Amino acid sequence: VQLQAFGGGWVQAGGSLRLSCAASGRTFSSYRMGWFRQTPGKEREFVAAISYSGATTYYADSVKGRFTITRDNAKNTGYLQMNNLKPDDTAVYYCACNQNTDYAIGRRYDYWGQGTLVTVSS
Repeated sequence: VQLQAFGGGWVQAGGSLRLSCAASGRTFSSYRMGWFRQTPGKEREFVAAISYSGATTYYADSVKGRFTITRDNAKNTGYLQMNNLKPDDTAVYYCACNQNTDYAIGRRYDYWGQGTLVTVSS
């Protein structure tokens, strides 16, 4: 499956952004979807994941209560709504898909989008 992430940008602390992840090539609903982020010099960090149907979601503690992951299988698109953004949220955000249960482990994802930059200023 091919993934394309977009929607990043610049926002002031406390603001909101919505990232989108468009999938093509295979049946999107056959894959769990996750969002990860990475800053220079740091390891890739799990942000959120969602089950095939969208019924179950998982979040990193650092974003719980501020970020919401959803998906629309009819549109082959996943989303990450980010509210109350903080400067520490500044990173390149990647969407990814897999078909196993290791939702928080990046190397267990098979397909990755190209990343979209989110910059949060204080």
